[in-house]
Amino acid sequence: PQAASARTDIRDCSTDPPYLPPTATNTTARLAALRATMRAHGVHAYIVPSTDAHMSEYIAERDSRLGWLTGFTGSSGTGVVTQDKAALWTDSRYWTQAERQLDCNWELQRTTWVKSIGLWILEAVPVRGNISLDPFLFSIDSWNSYSQALHGSGRTLLPIETNLVDQVWGDERPPPPTSQIYSLPAEFTGSSWQEKVAGIRQQMEQHVRRPTAVLLSGLEETAWLFNLRGDDIPYNPVFYSYTLLTNTTISLFVDAARLAAAARQSLRAGCPGPLCVELQEYGQARAHLHQYAQGNVTIWLGTEYTTYGLYSVIPQEKLLEDSYSPVMLAKAVKNAKEQELLRAAHVRDAVAVIQYLLWLEKMVPQGKVDEFSGAQHIDKLRRAQEHSRGPSFQSISASG
Repeated sequence: PQAASARTDIRDCSTDPPYLPPTATNTTARLAALRATMRAHGVHAYIVPSTDAHMSEYIAERDSRLGWLTGFTGSSGTGVVTQDKAALWTDSRYWTQAERQLDCNWELQRTTWVKSIGLWILEAVPVRGNISLDPFLFSIDSWNSYSQALHGSGRTLLPIETNLVDQVWGDERPPPPTSQIYSLPAEFTGSSWQEKVAGIRQQMEQHVRRPTAVLLSGLEETAWLFNLRGDDIPYNPVFYSYTLLTNTTISLFVDAARLAAAARQSLRAGCPGPLCVELQEYGQARAHLHQYAQGNVTIWLGTEYTTYGLYSVIPQEKLLEDSYSPVMLAKAVKNAKEQELLRAAHVRDAVAVIQYLLWLEKMVPQGKVDEFSGAQHIDKLRRAQEHSRGPSFQSISASG
């Protein structure tokens, strides 16, 4: 085997000039532009996560800020940029990939602990320095972790609502999605959205704290509640949205122009009244929540999917916090219809897998198949099955 130093597929920053494989991205101009923007905002260190505003497991291309800034395309990581340094933290699944994709502007930190990110920042940023982040890309927990890591250090954690990476990315950033948001046919749901809303309102009434509203930030929560689907994120049938559900009103924050006619009709059928869905601009969720939180209210939310940006506009005494919202928990319990549909889907999928295994037995001895062509073939077999809407992650067709 080749010695590690002779490997040509990873970077070598110790030589002069440094060696970069063809898979590395040149980030010099991007970093220079970001640093100029940071100076304009009086920011000494800027933290860039690999999440979106809904804490989604998968993200759309337009939310891949860390990927654009660093060239690193792994699904999990954190970048920190100061005026003279840049570092990326990621876990062991991605160390080799990072060495192939990063240029020598970036240090690779082989850990994901906020504590280690905090220590690095304290070393890189002088006392009285500002450490900034976009509060809409950090969960409540991760905000608290950074806050703790920097506590008492003489440095300030400063949320900035304008995303500095987006400013630099500019027109090259992929545009918001325009595809249609559609209703799931009744035979696939097991219960109407009106029944689901009634169930959640009943939970609100029965709760000892008597919350007046439930806030939904997780994309699958809103999709499930209204029996709506979209394709804003690869491999996930969801769309960008927030929901604020009160005892008497329902506010859905979404790009309403994208709703299919039937979907809009279904949501507006009960207007005016407690089962009328008021469509509001997606970008207005925070302002609306802020206004609602001025009243004599209690807002119930799940901390796992709510960002610090939304959470911070609600006064502490008006909050009812659980790890997961009542919608996420209701969604987790499948009714008889849903169970039947799940089983049927697995039967159809099993047919595709059996067809694939049969094909593999024929093809592998001929030396005509690799992992990629295998993945393409099983995707094709699955697409041929009734009701297929595509895989739920990139197909892993084989190993070795």
